[in-house]
Amino acid sequence: MPPTESTILSTYLLLPADLRTIISPNQFAALFPKSFSSSPQIQSLYRDIENQRAAAIATVRENIEAEVKRGRKMRAEVARLRREEEGSGADDEVEIERALFGGGSDLPNSKHTLSSIIPEMDAAVDDLEAEIKSLGEEEKALTESLKQTVGAMSDLRYGRLANSELADDVLQSLERVTAECNRMGRRGDA
Repeated sequence: MPPTESTILSTYLLLPADLRTIISPNQFAALFPKSFSSSPQIQSLYRDIENQRAAAIATVRENIEAEVKRGRKMRAEVARLRREEEGSGADDEVEIERALFGGGSDLPNSKHTLSSIIPEMDAAVDDLEAEIKSLGEEEKALTESLKQTVGAMSDLRYGRLANSELADDVLQSLERVTAECNRMGRRGDA
C-alpha cells in the first residue's frame, strides 16, 4: 500500500524535527565557551529551546491533520463532480430528445413528424456549414496575420525596418532624454 499524505508529511516534517534529534544537550553545551558549558543557564536555555521546538512541532502536527482533512474533502468533491459529469451525459441526451420531440420523451406526443423534422435538420446542417465556412475564413485571416508578423520579425532580425526613419527617431529621442537628464542634474547641483 502506498504511503498516505499524513505518513509522508509526518515522516519528513515531524520525525527529524525534535531538538534532541538535531542536537543533544552535550553538543549544545559544547557550542559555548568552556567556562559556560557547565552553567545551569545553558541547560535552561536548551530546555527553553526544546519547549519552543515542541510547540512548533505541535503546530505542524495540527497543520498536517488539517491538510489531511482538506485533502479528504477535495477528493470527495472531485468524486462528486465526476459522478455528476458521468450522469450529465444522460441529461444531454434527454435535452436533445426534448428539443427534437417536445417536452416529454414519449414519441407519440412529439411535436415533429418525419416530414417536419427533415427540413429542420437540413436547416441545422446549413447553419453548421455556414459556421464552418466562417471559421475557415477566420482561420485564413489569422494565418495571413501570423505570416505578416513573422515576416516583420524576420526583417527586424536582419536589420531591415519597415520604417526606415525609426532608427533616427529613436536616437533623437534618446538624445532629448539625455539632455533633459543632464539639465535636471545641473539644476540639482545649483
